[in-house]
Amino acid sequence: MTDSSKGAQTPDELRETARGLRADIIRMICEAGSGHPGGSLSCADIMSALYFGGVMQYDANDPESPARDRFILAKGHAAPALYATLAAAGFFPREELLTLRKLGSRLQGHPDSSLLPGVEVSTGSLGQGLSIACGLACGLRLEGSPATVFTLLGDGECEEGQVWEAAMFAAHQKLGNLVAIIDSNGLQIDGPVCDVCDPGDLGAKFAAFGWEVSHVDGHDMAALVDALNAAKASRGQAPKAVVARTVKGKGVSFMEGQCGWHGKAPSAEQAHDALEELGFAEGESL
Repeated sequence: MTDSSKGAQTPDELRETARGLRADIIRMICEAGSGHPGGSLSCADIMSALYFGGVMQYDANDPESPARDRFILAKGHAAPALYATLAAAGFFPREELLTLRKLGSRLQGHPDSSLLPGVEVSTGSLGQGLSIACGLACGLRLEGSPATVFTLLGDGECEEGQVWEAAMFAAHQKLGNLVAIIDSNGLQIDGPVCDVCDPGDLGAKFAAFGWEVSHVDGHDMAALVDALNAAKASRGQAPKAVVARTVKGKGVSFMEGQCGWHGKAPSAEQAHDALEELGFAEGESL
């Protein structure tokens, strides 16, 4: 049931898909006049690899299928990345992306599972996503399900104590069906993560809690797919953490590595420049 039978994309195709996701992220946040471009752009490659690289099992035509893998966006403020991905996967019409954050829209500022197919749980309160993923993984194991639970955290989010309570729980419960991906872009809303409240070596921390840990360039498609598939295939007794090194604002040069773009919408002119840099023609719309 992978990707509604379309099959896994090649690394070159995944890069093109991620480029389209980034363009849609810029378009929808500009249209909304608010949102979080920096962390949405940094994880676009991760989302592309997960949903279109043959890693996750899902069916957009049957979003409640018991056989599906589960994805939890712990860093819920990166909802534009999730929405762009779900639209590209066929969960809802792509044109709906331009309703982001508008009154009555299904595309709330943070994901709402009661409104949109493909959203497993409502998220956005940082620190809670990994705990939710642990609960899902426990439930699936009790059911004897072969499904895997994936969750995407931010490195700034890993300053939350609840993350480490969940990490301890997952290792103690031997949740081998759980994969946590850390979007390690080094920045959060107030500045560099190492300056705000340095979490140190996140890979070493997860390993100390009993997790199997791997590190990957979060913008290298082939490496991402390999790392995620390896984590999924390792169905031992330890949960897996994939620390993905990324660049905040990736793909738009004036946003890259700038914490000021954590939660600021681009103007129409800035969106034009960003789309041009991403290779999309002037005036091209959803």
